[in-house]
Amino acid sequence: MSQTLKSRLQDDMKNAMRSKEKDRLLVIRGTQAAVKQREIDEQIELDDTQILAILDKLVKQRRDSAQQFRDANRNDLAEKEEMEMGILQEYLPVALTEAEIAQLIDEAISTTGAQSMKEMGKVMGILKPQVQGRGDMSQVSALIKQKLS
Repeated sequence: MSQTLKSRLQDDMKNAMRSKEKDRLLVIRGTQAAVKQREIDEQIELDDTQILAILDKLVKQRRDSAQQFRDANRNDLAEKEEMEMGILQEYLPVALTEAEIAQLIDEAISTTGAQSMKEMGKVMGILKPQVQGRGDMSQVSALIKQKLS
């Protein structure tokens, strides 16, 4: 049986402590805290899919922050965000290519029979579980809008 994301994070945290990788340890602890917070709030045990959603959100936050820091000419802070994003991305599945995303969108549109923007929710409903953690949902959303308008 393959290792769950939660146990992989735990093992990697111990390894980061042993090898004194402060940055890596900080990112992993932050991720674990986000997972634990959600488990406590919702009184559930998160599975890998739910943990992927959290990781995806954390990567998106880092991407947005890095962009804002770059815009403000704070490259030092942008690089820190990008470094953290790199560590988080190690836990995400291999990213989809633009061609793969376009194909998934086409399949979802034909499955739902969506023809207008009003039906975008149906298309997103099919795509979200397939793309979660493997692509930028805002990019996917923009591509769907393009195809449905």
